[in-house]
Amino acid sequence: MTAVVPEPSTAEKPVGRIRQKNKAAIIKAAEEEFARHGFKGTSMNTIAQNVGLPKANLHYYFGNKLELYKAVLLNILELWDTAFDSITAQDDPYEALSGFIRAKMEYARRHPKASRIYAMEVISGGEILAKMLGQDYRDWFRGRAAVFEAWQAAGKMDPIDPTHLIFLLWSSTQHYADFASQISRVTGQARMTKADYDQASDNLVHIILKGCGIKPPVNSDAVHPA
Repeated sequence: MTAVVPEPSTAEKPVGRIRQKNKAAIIKAAEEEFARHGFKGTSMNTIAQNVGLPKANLHYYFGNKLELYKAVLLNILELWDTAFDSITAQDDPYEALSGFIRAKMEYARRHPKASRIYAMEVISGGEILAKMLGQDYRDWFRGRAAVFEAWQAAGKMDPIDPTHLIFLLWSSTQHYADFASQISRVTGQARMTKADYDQASDNLVHIILKGCGIKPPVNSDAVHPA
């Protein structure tokens, strides 16, 4: 993996764009190392070598390993939460939640190592994550739960605890990244294909939304597993 470095003509590629590309390359390389060796077993020197930058340049972007690790976790959260941020009480529950489930499953397919890093952080006690998920994140979570409550009040879904529903949505979709080795052993496949993920998504949408009492909108072309 090589970093994107400035070319002679800085007029064509602004410094800000180069900085963002280099940071993205560093975070991607860091994900590989943190997923393989964990926080303690990862070295900044190895990440610098993998990204093709001198170690001093790496510290220019991220002061130390902890700062880089936090950036990786934050990047994971932002990618996960973006799909959830756009859901509102005015949306159709079936379309909104089926879209979220499919988006999370696609993220699990494309970024399995990022999901495993987050899982390892939580399993190890979440000491670093705890410092990041403060009152703002709790307020964000409460706002998401309020959407489900609004749907329930409007009779669009069964009266269930939104908190546990969100936990279910997170865990069921992340399972396909965090427990990929178990899935491979059970199914006998070396790895899940895009078609496998699509089929799993169809089943999750059917099971979870039916369990919530959410029906597809009229004239919907929603896919149901056979």
